[in-house]
Amino acid sequence: MISPVSGGRRAGKASVDGGWEFWIDRGGTFTDVVARRPDGTLAVHKLLSEDPGRYTDAAVAGIRRLLGVEEGAPLPAGRISVVRLGTTVATNALLERKGEPTVLVITRGFADALQIAYQDRPRIFDRQIVRPEMVYSRVIEATERTGARGEVIVALDEDAVARDLRAAYDDGFRSIAVVCMHGYRYPAHEARIGEIARRAGFEQVSLSHATSQLMKLVSRGDTTLVDAYLSPVLVRYVDQVASELDGIRLQFMQSNGGLTDAHLFRGKDSILSGPAGGIVGMARTAQAAGFDQVIGFDMGGTSTDVSHYAGELERQYETQVAGVRMRAPMLSIHTVAAGGGSVLHFDGSRYRVGPDSAGAHPGPAAYRRGGPLTVTDANIMLGRIQPAHFPRVFGERGDQPLDAGIVREQFAALALRIGAAAGGPPPPLSPGSGEPSARSRRSPSPEQVAAGFLEIAVANMANAIKKISVQRGYDVTRYVLATFGGAGGQHACAVADALGITRVLIHPLAGVLSAFGMGLADVTAMRETAVEAPLAAGLLPELDRVVGRLEADALAELAEQGIGPGRARSVRRAHLRYDGTDTALPVPLGGVAEMVAGFEQAYRQHFSFLMRGKTILVEAVSVELAAAPAAPAVLAAQPPGGPAPGGISGGGPPAPGQAGGAGATVTMYVAGAQADVPLVRRRDLRPGQRVDGPAPCQSPSRWGCGCAVPRTRSTSRSGWTSPAPSSTRAGASSPTRRTFRCTWARWGRASRSS
Repeated sequence: MISPVSGGRRAGKASVDGGWEFWIDRGGTFTDVVARRPDGTLAVHKLLSEDPGRYTDAAVAGIRRLLGVEEGAPLPAGRISVVRLGTTVATNALLERKGEPTVLVITRGFADALQIAYQDRPRIFDRQIVRPEMVYSRVIEATERTGARGEVIVALDEDAVARDLRAAYDDGFRSIAVVCMHGYRYPAHEARIGEIARRAGFEQVSLSHATSQLMKLVSRGDTTLVDAYLSPVLVRYVDQVASELDGIRLQFMQSNGGLTDAHLFRGKDSILSGPAGGIVGMARTAQAAGFDQVIGFDMGGTSTDVSHYAGELERQYETQVAGVRMRAPMLSIHTVAAGGGSVLHFDGSRYRVGPDSAGAHPGPAAYRRGGPLTVTDANIMLGRIQPAHFPRVFGERGDQPLDAGIVREQFAALALRIGAAAGGPPPPLSPGSGEPSARSRRSPSPEQVAAGFLEIAVANMANAIKKISVQRGYDVTRYVLATFGGAGGQHACAVADALGITRVLIHPLAGVLSAFGMGLADVTAMRETAVEAPLAAGLLPELDRVVGRLEADALAELAEQGIGPGRARSVRRAHLRYDGTDTALPVPLGGVAEMVAGFEQAYRQHFSFLMRGKTILVEAVSVELAAAPAAPAVLAAQPPGGPAPGGISGGGPPAPGQAGGAGATVTMYVAGAQADVPLVRRRDLRPGQRVDGPAPCQSPSRWGCGCAVPRTRSTSRSGWTSPAPSSTRAGASSPTRRTFRCTWARWGRASRSS
């Protein structure tokens, strides 16, 4: 599965200083590795994230295979300049509540404040309320209290705190989170408790004023707890990886979309480490292709992440993950449990897709490890995935193709169950075939069952996109759907159809774009602090002073990573809200009139009204310092062989021997029937070429993201790139074929791609 990008073309520059660079995304099902060789060419490798019989860590195994280093042999540090890694290790630990046992130290009288939280009930009609499990195991109430203006109401009882901490340490606890009332602004008591905890032997000490220097006890406390709960897990994983990468620079992707060195990677910044690389890759490649309004659609093996991009990366400064409120900058990503590995269920009356996933082990039924039926198996059943054109990485030795036979067998059995549940008698079986010879009216075919499950999966993903677009006031029909992830191409056209989107962008590296995004990401340091003062001209000097202090702190972090101030660019923001509300919106820091105008525009966009009589408060200010990689990755890839002569081809399927097709046909289930359709190879397509659907489009190698070009249901929506003929555009319903036009991004200049 080692493939040079674009036939080994140079990736934008003749050489890269130093040695190999590895950009890795460790997902729930697959781990993707994109490597840049010293000569500037790219190589790609994809492997299962878990394969206990063959390797202990997929990221290191991918590096070994690309370098040709045997398992157990030391990696040649002199040949590797940097490894950039995005991981879901911390995310999974939080979701599964497998973090470090943690002690919460909080102001006396507030022991259950984080559990009570805001007393919200998101599912108000549930008769049985299931609360998320708290991430702390013990609470110590510290006798102390500081007022809102810094006055000491109750002095800190250091002896009592030390006694309780020693008892917790003796009971095996090694991680502690300290949250004091008003500690974000007056941190003396928190700092002193931290000193006592370190002296007692605690290895992980997270203080709220250092973790989240913002008001709101609940979200600040939860953020500090997550940091204490996950940081030890990350330290162990980083140490495991670093032990095999001795002497090699190791960077991790943060939730905010920026890279940082391994020793600076913290639990609170790790929640979206995995999907963040894909968002960065989507935004940069779409921008290079000429699009500035993009919906990101990242469908992997375990889940689907959707995102909105309109010229800049969108971040959330307060969010909730796995029942825990987080107050830290994160990319704005909405996740649904609908991936290629999502398990298909029939409960006797309805179809359900997910939320559980087959993961990498055992994986889908077709993976030859006894797994259940999944979305991937449904695509195999319908011919959207062709086992003959899929990587042979399955079975005990990792060299077998997908097992289409077991998929058909299990779908046939499921169809019989569904037919029986619907009241139809089981149809007789053909002798020795294992398949029904004739079906009752109520018994669906295996293909109909698979298609029904896919419709549900597509609806789930389309609804997720509506949450980040339509429900926030954006007209999604004006956007491009940028699809990536291993399973994205199989569903992109159906999702776009459900949303009325008329253009789909599939980058040549779409199948590994989350890993590719690691090479496009900046090294980033972000700082923020509370202000809580009315916006006025007299406040601006104080804001400049505070921002200057934050900027100096962030510059020191970049300097620690070998980045001088000349390489860093700074973005300063003020977070504004109306007095009496709790939703702050970020705007660029500037003059009062500029900030008010920016705030009102953003507020109207989000809420459709303004409160002009209300005072505008500066809740907080933040600084983002970013430094681009010394040798940035190329943003686009060109198909091998260059552009086709003659420009746009005709609308029919490519003939055998012509550019655009090898003459192969495959069987797909389309519009309720089996059909022989042309197999389009992406490497044979040329800029401007059109292919009539239905037709599966195969990626040029085993790491790409293929797609299925559908047959249209109605010409009331235009084709993917070409508008329907004028005689049928005005709401006509006569069926026609959907066309797919190929355009390619080129070096340095990208044409509009669909």
